[in-house]
Amino acid sequence: MTFGELDDFGFRAVSDKVYVHDLHATILHLLGLDHERLTYPYSGREFRLTDVYGRVVNEVLV
Repeated sequence: MTFGELDDFGFRAVSDKVYVHDLHATILHLLGLDHERLTYPYSGREFRLTDVYGRVVNEVLV
């Protein structure tokens, strides 16, 4: 399966970009975990495994 599109040289994504945080959020979603609620305290701040960027990529789950 391929998802997205690369430029002519295969160097950069030009459409449907998926970042590492998105991949992690999608994997956690498939495991039945909500990545936005999965937080841990560190240095007085709540951190998430997907930071503030992750989104579930529903287009690859269909």
